[in-house]
Amino acid sequence: MNRDEEFLIKRIKDLAEQSYRTGLYTYTGFLNQQEQAVYARVRKDTAPVTAMFSGGVDGCERQILRFGDEESLGYDAGFPICCIEIKPLIEKFADALTHRDYLGALMHLGIERSTLGDIMIRDKTAYLFCLEKIAPFIPENLDQVKHTHVQCRILDRMPEAVRPKLQAVKLIVPSMRLDVIVAKLCHLSRSQSIALFREKKVFVNGYQMENNSGTLKEQDVVSVRGYGKFICDGISGETKKGNLNIQVSKYV
Repeated sequence: MNRDEEFLIKRIKDLAEQSYRTGLYTYTGFLNQQEQAVYARVRKDTAPVTAMFSGGVDGCERQILRFGDEESLGYDAGFPICCIEIKPLIEKFADALTHRDYLGALMHLGIERSTLGDIMIRDKTAYLFCLEKIAPFIPENLDQVKHTHVQCRILDRMPEAVRPKLQAVKLIVPSMRLDVIVAKLCHLSRSQSIALFREKKVFVNGYQMENNSGTLKEQDVVSVRGYGKFICDGISGETKKGNLNIQVSKYV
């Protein structure tokens, strides 16, 4: 366990205890999937308070962990998440910007990574999830991404553009083993798929999976860092050679 993980565990336990003791909601910053998996390991050792994750909309990889719920606290405070639209000033002259371009421009402003959630790109417009406390700073200071001049505005509500879209994908696999399906989904060899498990990049239902021989079940949510997120819809039949026809829904 490294120092960053030790600090995160202490922070999680402190926030849970604070919510339990004061009767108020407490929040982490945005956590990546490996950090979310840390909570799954230590939650039995935290104060007995309800916890849940949100990244802004369903399907987000980076999410905030909140302690407390309406039933136990008597009120609903939601999550302190804003959505910022980032558009080019002149669309026809805009570069085809990537996630890395937007993130690099934001980090160049000195913004802490934990205040930033997912960045979703739709055509030449990006939608950024961030903490409410940092939201006003971004439109005031972000005016260029790479060579493209941009304008930013905080949205009053989540636009339909950031709602998750699912694409049906059909696969033929010899078994429901995790490494087999990850290899097929990510267009990798079996050995490359197994390496992703060793590198702690595979998550099923929010849990980090180091056992590549595990079995995938219907409605399991699989996330592979760098490759995307999928829902297993189940087995639809068998081929004449005994392989399985399965269908998954891919977040796009």
